[in-house]
Amino acid sequence: MRETIYLAGGCFWGTQRYFDCLPGVLETEVGYANGGTANPSYEQVKYLHTGHAETVRVVFDPERLSLAELLEQYFKVIDPTSVNQQGEDWGIQYRTGIYYVSPAQEQTARQALAALQARCDRPLAVECRPLENFYSAEEYHQKYLEKNPGGYCHIGPALFEAARNYKK
Repeated sequence: MRETIYLAGGCFWGTQRYFDCLPGVLETEVGYANGGTANPSYEQVKYLHTGHAETVRVVFDPERLSLAELLEQYFKVIDPTSVNQQGEDWGIQYRTGIYYVSPAQEQTARQALAALQARCDRPLAVECRPLENFYSAEEYHQKYLEKNPGGYCHIGPALFEAARNYKK
């Protein structure tokens, strides 16, 4: 069984690596979501304010990792109250977002966000919207931290290890 959701969590290099570590995630791809320019380049997203968010397409097996569980893991690697910034990266392209593709996903996402808000003392900044568009990022961005192990990442190594060891 396969299900796909799109999650924006700041720089997509680290969020892709994190999701790749989670048991039940079958594949990932980084790209640009919910912006106003068709098939943008990284430079356009970064410098021309196209409105896209750096996003990871996450394909997972819901029998091994439910969407609710996936979202709880996602919340561990973002600051859900930060507006347009994660780690040292700032700009609208680094916003956080859950981009769903079905009513069931929307319901699960809204329930997860409500539970998260109950634990937070500040308002959440995580978008929860339908996926409008997604364009694959350039090949050099795909699996970037595998190709460049010393590359920048706002997610610490302990979280990657925790993801590899995640059990329901």
